[in-house]
Amino acid sequence: MALRGKNKRTERSKLDATPPWDDRVREPVPETTGPYDELDAPDDDVQRADLGALRVPVGAGLDLRLEVNEQQQVIAVTLAANDGSMQLGVYAAPRTEGIWDDVRAEIAESMKEQKGVPKERADGAFGVELTGTVPGDGGRLPARFIGIDGPRWFLRAMLVGAPADPARAARYEDLLRNVVVVRGAEPLPVRDPVPLRLPKEVVLPAPEDVIGES
Repeated sequence: MALRGKNKRTERSKLDATPPWDDRVREPVPETTGPYDELDAPDDDVQRADLGALRVPVGAGLDLRLEVNEQQQVIAVTLAANDGSMQLGVYAAPRTEGIWDDVRAEIAESMKEQKGVPKERADGAFGVELTGTVPGDGGRLPARFIGIDGPRWFLRAMLVGAPADPARAARYEDLLRNVVVVRGAEPLPVRDPVPLRLPKEVVLPAPEDVIGES
């Protein structure tokens, strides 16, 4: 369930923390059926990979792929199969308003610059969605963007290939609903990625070891 944000950006809206002098009464955040904030995470039997800011369900015939930089920091999380993929990213957001409206407009503009034709879909499984195409192997691929505004976090999912068609995306949507976001208390600038990490059981070789292989 996406919460609609205000259209007008203010300096205060760019802050991650609510000022102590701001004592306005706010509407409670409605409960959702997922994705979940860690405070609302269900007590279930779903197996999830602990990536720090994200706890991502595993299984359903999808491979969990992590893109890691030279500092061995996880910079992208993708659930993939032969028919397509879903990339997840989680970002810091203000306490008082969502950012999906603004982010969606920026993605649409980027699509136009790349000769794509973005279209909004108001009745998406998670609220307003954006569809279009993105560059890929062999040409442009169908893409679908989903945004979820949570308490101090924003979760974005990019579905490419077959799952860009809602009729073929059931297992991807089910996994997205069961994602748990662990925002943490660290102040972060709005839209900065919330740090991810490798699962504890995963150990990467040192860069010099990889370079030294013949």
